[in-house]
Amino acid sequence: MAAKKRKAKKAAKAKRGPARKAKASAKKAKRPAKKAAKRPAKKAKAAAKKVPARKAKPAPKKKKQIVGEGDYAASRAFLKDQSGFVEKNKAAIPAMGKAAEKALEGPEGDSLREAEATAAARSRDTF
Repeated sequence: MAAKKRKAKKAAKAKRGPARKAKASAKKAKRPAKKAAKRPAKKAKAAAKKVPARKAKPAPKKKKQIVGEGDYAASRAFLKDQSGFVEKNKAAIPAMGKAAEKALEGPEGDSLREAEATAAARSRDTF
């Protein structure tokens, strides 16, 4: 079976004739030399007539969203927001801390501690 296929391929090659490279080199030898003076003029005319083709925009690549311990996008956003808050409220942060301390010692301190315990129960980390 394989022998028949090989014979068929050889027969097809024989029908095609000599390789294309040999034909191309023979054609080059027969061609007359082109005049150098006409060549730049043709290019200039062709360049003037051509309208620039629009390049097809490649489809935008979808960014891989890594979620879990390595969620880089969320980490970057958190750090940016955190530093932005500190920059905007640099002078007011000590006053905010004192106000929070007074709130814990005041009448609403029990509800604040209860809210903290509820949040800690849902968290993976323990305080």
